[in-house]
Amino acid sequence: MSTSQEQNGAAAKPPQARKVDLKLEAVVIPVSDVDRAKSFYGSLGWRLDADFVVGDSFRVVQFTPPGSSASIHFGKGLTSAAPGAAQNLYLIVSDIEAAHDELDRVRSELERSIRES
Repeated sequence: MSTSQEQNGAAAKPPQARKVDLKLEAVVIPVSDVDRAKSFYGSLGWRLDADFVVGDSFRVVQFTPPGSSASIHFGKGLTSAAPGAAQNLYLIVSDIEAAHDELDRVRSELERSIRES
């Protein structure tokens, strides 16, 4: 509770919203295997925007889903978060059944390629 709420018991008015466009551009996803993650997102048909390596300790890969203005970043030396730590990220699709079928197809292809290697 804020000081003004404590003093007079009334809820404080929220600050006035700015009249500026704000856009979410990128989300960092911690991964354990950069090349495997790159292969996965590429197999989904996501656009590879960047794959920059700086020395032995830094690499950033950026993918953008079709139709999205936001991207994902993953790599090496990009975040201290543990692989798999990203939670509550939502990928919105126009046809859930078609998206499920496509992900199932990609999963099957990845499993087959892992078995064959």
